[in-house]
Amino acid sequence: MKRVGSLILMLTLAVAVAIVLHLRGKVRALRLSDGRVVSLGRMVEEVRPSRLIFVGEEHDRTESHAVQLEVIRRLHESGVDIAIGMEMFTAESQKELDRWVAGDVDLHDFIRLYYREWEMPWPLYRDILLYARDHRIPIIGLNVPHEVSYKVAQYGFGALTPAERKHLPTGVTCTVGPAYLKLIRRAFAEPEHKGADMSFTFFCEAQMLWNKSMGMRLKEYLTAHPHRKVVVLAGDGHAMRLGIPNEVSAGAPCSCSVILPESLPLNRRTVTHEDADYLVLFDHLQRKGGQSPL
Repeated sequence: MKRVGSLILMLTLAVAVAIVLHLRGKVRALRLSDGRVVSLGRMVEEVRPSRLIFVGEEHDRTESHAVQLEVIRRLHESGVDIAIGMEMFTAESQKELDRWVAGDVDLHDFIRLYYREWEMPWPLYRDILLYARDHRIPIIGLNVPHEVSYKVAQYGFGALTPAERKHLPTGVTCTVGPAYLKLIRRAFAEPEHKGADMSFTFFCEAQMLWNKSMGMRLKEYLTAHPHRKVVVLAGDGHAMRLGIPNEVSAGAPCSCSVILPESLPLNRRTVTHEDADYLVLFDHLQRKGGQSPL
């Protein structure tokens, strides 16, 4: 069994390397402000002035993470002082993340921490986390404790006890408006619901709780580190403008750029400049999904 597991891991990593090499030479991005297609390198240069650079993902897609790593790598190698904010880790894991970046945590111990914090297979995020450690790039745990978000998703924000709310940033609320409901349906390909669907409302409240909490932590970090930029890795529904960026800005101008990877629900026909600045294009989705090319 160990040999089979090792073989699967090696194949997964080989695929990841192939995707990264492909990205460096061929992947393009749609600049949504004017509809022009630009190279990945040009896109990174254009987002470089922003203090917050959101790079969305579909959690289980290797190519999403390859794009994220390439953005991080290009910014770092160009001399930008960056940190990496991650939805995948809670704020309560920050001391362990700091020790990982400092090189003080054994790989196997860190993998155990990773699986305590996140459900996706380690190889999907492996190269990003190793790159951060090898280049001493700070990692920021942005999320709330899992038991809190799970309870909100099941019973609603109003069900949280005073003790549970102490785990959240001060002042966090969870009002979900029509615009955010619409965004969640788009990002997660949710069908329109007829009548009152409390399970969907509670799901949206949990997503909003994540947005508000992660937005507040990012604001705190930027205030404490005024000369540093943050690349934020989060699911597409959180990375879109109405997600975390909206909570960071709270109605004020935000020095934010948003990059989304193309997916079946979020593609070059459905995503606009109101959602993001760039859409990273994947040609195979055109063949699979049957959308018209540009």
